[in-house]
Amino acid sequence: MARENATSSTPRWLNPAEMKAWRQYIVASRRLLEALDADLQGHDLSMSDYEILAQLSEAPERKMRMAELAEIAMLSRSRLSHRIKVMEKEGWIKREACPVDKRGSFAVMTPKGWKAIVSAAPDHVESVRERFIDHLTKSDQSALAEIFNKVGESLRKGVKDE
Repeated sequence: MARENATSSTPRWLNPAEMKAWRQYIVASRRLLEALDADLQGHDLSMSDYEILAQLSEAPERKMRMAELAEIAMLSRSRLSHRIKVMEKEGWIKREACPVDKRGSFAVMTPKGWKAIVSAAPDHVESVRERFIDHLTKSDQSALAEIFNKVGESLRKGVKDE
């Protein structure tokens, strides 16, 4: 429905309240991600590295198919492949061929990768608390979860439809 309106001849301009909400979101989200990324520098990790390691740390055998990891980490396959190369050089991850699908491969967290995520996680969680969670009431947290669930579902449906 929203896509149909986006292609009509008359733009649906944002009113002042909508514009304020949009701009506040954009500025705050960029600043937050920038700050969280900076906070991980002491661990020699980027936010992308941390997210990849976090996903692998929760996966069975700390192993995941590259295609699935790309989708969950919200990275293109080529961008994930580049990050994995960097992370392999650091010794955090290794690739394994998929025995069932010769074109597919797995990203596997190494003991060094486990050590990196275990070391960084307490500082990262504290950073998330200080920079985000501590500024929200329980009601704010529920509202944001609901809002971004709606937006996320809509975006996932849009990707599947195209």
